[in-house]
Amino acid sequence: MGTKPILIYDTTLRDGTQGGGMSLSVDDKVQIAKRLDALQFDYIEGGWPGSNPKDIDFFNTIRTVPLQYAKVAAFGSTRKKDTPPEQDPNLQALIEAQTPVVTIFGKSSQFQVKEALQTTPEENLRMISDSTAYLNRHGKEVIYDAEHFFDGFQLDPEYALCTLRSAHAAGAHFLVLCDTNGGTDFRAVTEIVRRVKAEFPKARVGIHTHNDSGYGVANTLAAVYEGAEMVQGTVNGIGERVGNADLITILANLFKWKIPTQGKIDASQLTALSRFVYELANLPPHPQQPYVGELAFAHKGGVHVDAVLKNPELYEHIDPEAVGNRRQFLVSDLAGTAHIETLEGFGIKKRDPLARVALNEIKRLEHQGYAFEAADGSLDLLIRGLRGENTEIFNLVEYRVEVTKKTAGNPESCAVVVIRVNGDEVTKMAYGDGPVNALDLALRAALTSKFPELAKLRLEDYKVRIIPEQRGTGAKVRVLIESKLGEKRFGTVGVDENIVDASWKALVDSFSYAHLLIKAN
Repeated sequence: MGTKPILIYDTTLRDGTQGGGMSLSVDDKVQIAKRLDALQFDYIEGGWPGSNPKDIDFFNTIRTVPLQYAKVAAFGSTRKKDTPPEQDPNLQALIEAQTPVVTIFGKSSQFQVKEALQTTPEENLRMISDSTAYLNRHGKEVIYDAEHFFDGFQLDPEYALCTLRSAHAAGAHFLVLCDTNGGTDFRAVTEIVRRVKAEFPKARVGIHTHNDSGYGVANTLAAVYEGAEMVQGTVNGIGERVGNADLITILANLFKWKIPTQGKIDASQLTALSRFVYELANLPPHPQQPYVGELAFAHKGGVHVDAVLKNPELYEHIDPEAVGNRRQFLVSDLAGTAHIETLEGFGIKKRDPLARVALNEIKRLEHQGYAFEAADGSLDLLIRGLRGENTEIFNLVEYRVEVTKKTAGNPESCAVVVIRVNGDEVTKMAYGDGPVNALDLALRAALTSKFPELAKLRLEDYKVRIIPEQRGTGAKVRVLIESKLGEKRFGTVGVDENIVDASWKALVDSFSYAHLLIKAN
């Protein structure tokens, strides 16, 4: 293994979005990019600007976001066959994305060249070389992803190496070896990476693996041990088919084995990052995900609990707090210092008597279905309430929501909100595209009549999730609302069997928190 720190290249916003059930808005992608930048991920691959309008919109937006550490990469293919680089629309889109880094992929296997590209092996080499050189001339840091490299190497080692030589000679800054189909055994990865390092002693080598054989993390770490300097993957392993290599697990393992990352990523933030991405993607967290899953450090009765109470190392391979997680005793319910990192962010120290009260209340609400990973506004309001601070800006008298559907036309939603502010009763009615939209508009109208400054608050996103372990139409739902006030974004959450009331709770928190922010300024 080399001595250089490992560079972390995140492709959640591009490769991750190809996963089934995975969808991110442009705002979601920007929020994740900002979170990764704050943790000092080295590269953030934002998308393929030549493939869809959403990715073009993302690159236009991210240029206005002042990232402090990470480099944004645009992704695309080499030029098309028999097409000069300057006439290739994909390469032009990559340049127009105006990112400092461009990642291009090319074929490493003659089988792929013949069947997918339907061109000659020689033209494929020229496509790789021409594209890399062209992007270099435009001042880009070029990362070359050698697609299907391990499959190609096992079919024809010399041709696979020739594709790398084409990219390397043309000035590629990194040669990234891709197990695109995810079918390579980690023993083969070890041997092939070792061969590549011997053939290219001066090249910087990276690894990009998929998890189709369950080897995504193992193959990545095998490459690291053989000298790969860059690791590509996605948060939570989200990706096409069964997914990509999970950067969360990889980073936790690098931390455990004392292998440094270039950005000195804080491993204690991994659980929070994992759940933040799940929440924004509206995906249920995997409870048994290594290191960060809710059950990753859960012990259930008998000998194990007794042993862990004596010494956690008897049944735990790492301190759960080192990765931001917590230990749980499922039978005796003795959970101890959960959410300590989060509470310390609100000025509550571990020995503060309020810490136990706050932890118990968070546990109680989580049992009801609440999740605060992406609901920082609701969490702040909760802590303030436990301190005795009154954050309510109105009292509800009543609200009514009606939906009318006639034979012809779309359903019509109407909401009436009656609230009391400083002794004055305010009644407002509004029509909306749906019951929640109507309720939001009616509440907004009522509050802005007394607090005009709240007109600046914008509802940016609205997500609904059926809470696991509930059944049928009577299941509880969790509503997450993302709001924006000026440049400040925050989330609020509500839970109820009734989707309208869950939405109401999240809406009320968003206006209450916005009022606090305005007062603070």
